Amino acid sequence: MQKGRRLPPWLKMQRASGANYSIVKHIVEENHLHTICTSGNCPNIGECWNAGTATFMILGNICTRACKFCATATGKPLPPDMGEPARLAESVKSMKLKHCVITSVDRDDLPDGGASIWAETIRQIKQLNPGTTIETLIPDFDGNNESISLVIDAGPEVISHNIETVRRLTTLIRTRAKYEKSLDVLRFISESGTTAKSGLMLGLGEKEDEVKETIQDLFSAGCTVITIGQYLQPTAAHMEVVEYITPEKFEEYRLFALETGFVFVESSPLVRSSFHAEKHVKA
Repeated sequence: MQKGRRLPPWLKMQRASGANYSIVKHIVEENHLHTICTSGNCPNIGECWNAGTATFMILGNICTRACKFCATATGKPLPPDMGEPARLAESVKSMKLKHCVITSVDRDDLPDGGASIWAETIRQIKQLNPGTTIETLIPDFDGNNESISLVIDAGPEVISHNIETVRRLTTLIRTRAKYEKSLDVLRFISESGTTAKSGLMLGLGEKEDEVKETIQDLFSAGCTVITIGQYLQPTAAHMEVVEYITPEKFEEYRLFALETGFVFVESSPLVRSSFHAEKHVKA
């Protein structure tokens, strides 16, 4: 998150320190892994790592896309690390995770978008940690259903793909990704029988009716879980925050999503995709 700008009082974050925080940090570094917690400058890193968990990021830490909201480095990625799935599975075991959340950078440089590495990672985690449930936060794989099927067939309990913003703002903040393509990805996941989940950022200049339209679009695509949180500008080079949405408005959107039919809704300023992710398996 960009420093130096005064935030509203409701955006108070937990300090990133403590015994559990140090343990998680050590396991991640020892196994040469990446997390979106650090690569994405997540404001909840203190809370999550102090609770003994993290959102792992596979396929390196360099993304082939350059979305204007995301702090992850962009450029030419290194070749996939074929030892990464095994090290991640060992880390899940060391952390004694009952629920594991994995995401990745976009890998448009690979023929399958990295889907085969995704599938191998899920298989190895399940083999070494048979009692652990898994949520995968996947890219759109450029809408390639064969790649998406590789992830589905590996058997994660929840597959998430973030819509990120409303239809009107998609081309402004997302590169290559399309609003309708994301809905198609989520529809394909839902039709497979896997729990489909998505996330939405607010504060980029969207209007209330656009937010509600997006919530309805996601539900129509088969999503049963949604997370809604405040966009925070990670660096001066990224999109500026247009508005800080109040907790009261987030609560209004939470109730609207529940009335629309969602099973689980996390909606508050500091909510991120993996917030309370362990609950979403029940969907």
